Amino acid sequence: QVELVESGGGLVQAGGSLRLSCVASGSIFSIKAMGWYRQAPGKQRELVAIVPGGGTTNYADSVKGRFTISRDNAKNTVYLQMNSLKPEDTAVYYCYVVFRKLWATDQDVWGQGTQVTVSS
Repeated sequence: QVELVESGGGLVQAGGSLRLSCVASGSIFSIKAMGWYRQAPGKQRELVAIVPGGGTTNYADSVKGRFTISRDNAKNTVYLQMNSLKPEDTAVYYCYVVFRKLWATDQDVWGQGTQVTVSS
């Protein structure tokens, strides 16, 4: 079983910063991609940023230049540094990981979500 534990959400004023963390643990042989999605009330879940195993980091246009995703492979951890936050960034943020167990195909798992609220 693979588990994701997120932390770092909270309430912040517009223009402020937050840093989200997500640690993956369990029966993981290798991790292919780590990323963050978000879902605001009444909206569909959308990609925020993702770091593939060996490819190019992708960001949603709405967060480019403000958010930075990074990963620590030794710790199976992904971070999302969020600067210059706007009220429209308010959402539940979900960690997402694509991994592989030994002798198995790729699987994915979602975190439980962490609330980010940006006040104007």
